[in-house]
Amino acid sequence: MIRSADTLFARLFGGAVLAIILAHLLAFIWFHHYGPAMPPPPSAYQNAHPAEPSGESSELSSALNALRPPPPPPGRPPFLGIPLIPLFFQLVTLVIAAWFGAKALSRPVQRISDAAERLSENLDSPPLAITGPREARQAAATFNLMQERIRDQVQQRGRMLAAVSHDLRTPLARLKLRVEQIEEPKLHGQMTQDLNDMIAMLDATLTYLNEERTSEALQYFDVQALIESLTENAQDNGDDVEASGTCKPLKSQPMALRSCLHNLIDNALRYAGHARVMIEDSTERLRIRVVDQGPGIPENLREAVFEPFYRVEGSRNRNSGGVGIGMTIAREAARRMGGDLRLEETPGGGLTAVVDLPRV
Repeated sequence: MIRSADTLFARLFGGAVLAIILAHLLAFIWFHHYGPAMPPPPSAYQNAHPAEPSGESSELSSALNALRPPPPPPGRPPFLGIPLIPLFFQLVTLVIAAWFGAKALSRPVQRISDAAERLSENLDSPPLAITGPREARQAAATFNLMQERIRDQVQQRGRMLAAVSHDLRTPLARLKLRVEQIEEPKLHGQMTQDLNDMIAMLDATLTYLNEERTSEALQYFDVQALIESLTENAQDNGDDVEASGTCKPLKSQPMALRSCLHNLIDNALRYAGHARVMIEDSTERLRIRVVDQGPGIPENLREAVFEPFYRVEGSRNRNSGGVGIGMTIAREAARRMGGDLRLEETPGGGLTAVVDLPRV
């Protein structure tokens, strides 16, 4: 059962009141035991010191007694009479209360921040635990509801686009059969090329949506073996691909990493005719460079190529056979593993794709 009185305000206010009461209680105890003693009553002083005879000697003795400082209370150290001691106790108590109050305020915010970071990397991340005071529980419940709605919207969009892409394949297949009956060679070739481009775009769309919906758990994986396997497969197909460098196993998503590297190698082969895969390993990060000496991409367009279906017509044309979605899939795969993908210019001309992955 949720307690309505268990709020962040009640916790902070109650802690502050408790700290003030405790500080005053400590000060009262200190003053009671170590504070200045009360002066004795006049009767007790007269009993302890009999009256002196009147006259000049009596007046002189009274003046000397008035100038003499009173002795400290017996059994009490003189330094404990300083008023800073109780103030120090109060200061320590209030500082401790302020520290606990700040922790109580920052803990729910930090939990939501961590959950938002996990959500940005994986929509299927575990929901936020509904614990703590009422405000924190309400924020956690709202955050979980937002995550569920975002996941539903993404899945609904994916299902809709996948259905549209799948349904379009049937009329396109019929059109392709009818195009075969066209006898004019030029018109036949143009229409066949357009239909092939449309089918390739649909296939790429389905692949992209499938990659976007796929969620893998992080696990230790032999990245070097993966790169060697991709290189050997390309070489068996007659492609010019080489790999260099070594690395230790990395905690990653195997299918996402394979998709990322496969798209980068295929991109280099399509536009440059060759690819060089270089591994750079360190204690904190793993960098994989896919280098080509092709036409390259202008610096002001290197971020634009990560947009779905974007094509740089000046340097990479439609005759190469790409549809402009491979780089999008590669970057999103890298980011799902907590890394990133960027493009650099190859020394001497060309393009270098750098996959930067953290060692978590």
